[in-house]
Amino acid sequence: MRARAAQTGRMTEDETAKLRARIADRLASLETEESTAQAGREHVTLDQTSVGRLSRMDALQRQAMAQATARRRAAEIARLTDAARRLADAPGEFGWCEECGEPVGMRRLEADPTLRLCIECMRGA
Repeated sequence: MRARAAQTGRMTEDETAKLRARIADRLASLETEESTAQAGREHVTLDQTSVGRLSRMDALQRQAMAQATARRRAAEIARLTDAARRLADAPGEFGWCEECGEPVGMRRLEADPTLRLCIECMRGA
């Protein structure tokens, strides 16, 4: 079965299960990060009597960095959730390039299961 799957470009059940587990693990990790990162995005007090100007600037910078990280994390969660949905809805179509219809490649999907394009289409070839 594995040789046939490799010839047709279709993923085996083991490969599909591996991708599902990878997506679930990464989503769980991101949700854990999100729950522990809440404190960094809290409102920064601008009272000069409680902290100095440089301390406030540092706090504002940390807050901005935490907010940017949260936005990147939310975007990754959305991409992973979409990949999980696509894999559940149409497992036979998952892993095929949306531009040319060729296989994306299992090694690439293991590295990033959210990929929708093969390497040639990503390069613009």
